[in-house]
Amino acid sequence: MTNTATSPSFLRAALNAIGGLLRDTVKVVLDLYKVMIPIIILVKILSELNVLGYLAWPLTPVMKLVGLPAETGLVWVTAMFVNLYSAMAVYVSLGALSLNVAQITVLATMMLVAHNLLLETRIAQQCGVSAKSQIIVRVGCAILLGFILHLVFSGFGVFQEPSRLLWDPPAEAPTLLLWAWGQAKGLISLFFIIFGLMVLMQVLKALRITDLFNFVLRPFLKIMGISSNAATITVIGLTLGITYGGGLIIHESRSGTVSRMDLFSAMTLMALSHALIEDTLVMSLLGAHMAGTFWGRLIFSLVVVAILSRLLRKKLAPVEA
Repeated sequence: MTNTATSPSFLRAALNAIGGLLRDTVKVVLDLYKVMIPIIILVKILSELNVLGYLAWPLTPVMKLVGLPAETGLVWVTAMFVNLYSAMAVYVSLGALSLNVAQITVLATMMLVAHNLLLETRIAQQCGVSAKSQIIVRVGCAILLGFILHLVFSGFGVFQEPSRLLWDPPAEAPTLLLWAWGQAKGLISLFFIIFGLMVLMQVLKALRITDLFNFVLRPFLKIMGISSNAATITVIGLTLGITYGGGLIIHESRSGTVSRMDLFSAMTLMALSHALIEDTLVMSLLGAHMAGTFWGRLIFSLVVVAILSRLLRKKLAPVEA
């Protein structure tokens, strides 16, 4: 009697499934590369020309509004146009700031809500969500959340002790060639990560674990206007990050299983509160408290997405009718 697990038909089906996942991965990753490579080069040019200092100047009133020194505007603008690690390096270089825990928590939380905007909003655009709306929402929410945290921390007199810096930034690539090689390795690893996530998605679906996700999260997602079809990819985006979650949404949006409302709500939630574990730990190296970087950001994001999804649903209701 032929073992089903080793039969030619089973092996053929397995190979076809793997081949299909590889083709889907290539399509998604190529779309991501088209977005990422030009922006990586643009950001490098902006950094080399020291343009970010000029972009930070208009943020001076904003930083004062959230209880931060004007110099921290350069840190946040670096996060917005480059990435978190570059912004952290800028913060370390401004060692004379001596922020307390409340201040660095406010700054870190604003950085987490609005960072790497050139890249991440283009990924959102590939998912069918307006890049302009994502920039407005993320920057506006970063300022609003920073202001709320500042009022809470100063009002209750908490986290006023000096912050402790636990991070020593690595040296930048000494040559353009080494920088390019480092970026290339990151892009190559992205392919394998996206492929692994797609395999994981299929395994979760086969084991009916996605149904469990949907059941547990349905009440919360319903409040935020996200249907069960987008539950799993939303969780992946919240835990792993917008690049990986966005890659999966690009794939799911092409399959037609994710509605326009789901795309907007899921991508907005990911934009405001993604990579919850990794980014929270990274910001703790600057001395930031998770009361802002994790709990404050997550609760604020859930409330904002719930409000925005309801407003958008009302706006689209006459059209859908």
